[in-house]
Amino acid sequence: MKIPFSPPYIDDDVKREVLEALDSGWITSGPKVLALEKLVAQQIGIDHVACCNSATSGLMLLLHWYGVTRGDEVIIPAYTYSATALVVMHLGATPVLVDSGADFNVDINKIRDKITSKTKVIMPVDIAGWPCDYTALDALVNEPEIQKQFIPKNETQKKLGRILILADAAHSIGASYHNKPIGNWADFTVFSFHAVKNVTTAEGGAMCVTLPEPFKNEEVYKTLKLWSLNGQTKDALAKTNGAGWKYDIVYPGFKMNMPDLGAAIGLAQLRKYETHILPERKRVFDLYVQHFSKYSWVQLPPHNSEHKKSCYHLFALRIKNITEHQRDQMIEHITATGVSVNVHFQPLPLLTVFRERGFKMDDYPVAYDSYSREISLPIYPELDSIKIDFIVNAVAAAYHLARHLPLSSGEGQG
Repeated sequence: MKIPFSPPYIDDDVKREVLEALDSGWITSGPKVLALEKLVAQQIGIDHVACCNSATSGLMLLLHWYGVTRGDEVIIPAYTYSATALVVMHLGATPVLVDSGADFNVDINKIRDKITSKTKVIMPVDIAGWPCDYTALDALVNEPEIQKQFIPKNETQKKLGRILILADAAHSIGASYHNKPIGNWADFTVFSFHAVKNVTTAEGGAMCVTLPEPFKNEEVYKTLKLWSLNGQTKDALAKTNGAGWKYDIVYPGFKMNMPDLGAAIGLAQLRKYETHILPERKRVFDLYVQHFSKYSWVQLPPHNSEHKKSCYHLFALRIKNITEHQRDQMIEHITATGVSVNVHFQPLPLLTVFRERGFKMDDYPVAYDSYSREISLPIYPELDSIKIDFIVNAVAAAYHLARHLPLSSGEGQG
């Protein structure tokens, strides 16, 4: 049986929305992007969301908006995808890595020791759609002693008066924390709409603007839209709608806008996200939990908390008491059955770019431990109980092969 890892959710509604965009003759940034921004804002319960061409672009644009540059430091998890660090490096700043907690997410308690007078931003990451502890993070950056360390370098930083919290929520659209959707908790939150995410625009992202007073979030939204389109005062839609042809470039901006053709996919998916796509992902997640709970060698991913609700982006299974090599052997055995699996993620110090800059994996033991035992299983609405049984059996058989153990009674039978 062939089971792909993460195919995009494409149904007739998605196809109709894309065809409508094609038939309209408008495929670059236009009405569908604006509609997607409004729908994301509506579902999260905020006022201002700006779409862009990737979550990576959104993170970099927001760091730039805050004036992050050479000599500055941005605190990020060691356990994350490389883009979290690369956006910092592209601006000339230094990523400062922090080890994980047991739930994959950054250990908030370990952030304090990494804060210096150079720290301008903390970027938590909601790994696998499981929210970080945002109240603890907010309390940390607002502590008087931490605020005293903060040295603003521009008027925007003076206005905020503290370290900015920029949430890398690439995985977590639809998740919630203390009964409020992710997108409400940080100064800025960035979602990813990449092809493998819960909601996709093929490539794309969304920046949620929820700054405190005295900031005017509508003005910040307009600035982000301006800067994401080369600093141009009129986009093509405005000119087409009668605003006149003449424009100005008022800021040396970037080319980070989302096209309507991609937004059409996201619109169709998001309209049924809360009623169909997300419940179906939860169904698959819950079936995995039901099946794997009977195995003593399985460590289930975080999935139940009084204050946190996942959006079930990944089923990040950890296997107890195995080595990285044995985990890789398991993946080979599982793949041989036709089931595609993955690993999320290689901690940054394992990667050449970061290793060559002096980061050492030994400094982040919790991140390495989780990574070395982790296997991400397929999770999407099209998985029925037969396919889930097949995946569970493949994982169980692979465990026994990698450990050179006989298959015990009942194991590997679903």
